[in-house]
Amino acid sequence: MELKTARLTVLIDPSKKRAFESLCARQDVTPSQVVRRLIRDYLNHYGVTFVPSGSLDEEDETSKA
Repeated sequence: MELKTARLTVLIDPSKKRAFESLCARQDVTPSQVVRRLIRDYLNHYGVTFVPSGSLDEEDETSKA
């Protein structure tokens, strides 16, 4: 799990935002959780690997520098 966070600002149509937030609420998830899942799935689909921020692997890499 990621320990550090960064902000991503996305501009969308207000009615689409309301519909998205409503669906998220009905599914008992936050919009942020859904967006994070979409990004992970997108990266996996294209074979992009990454080390989550704040993970032990990242700390190992930064201590080697």
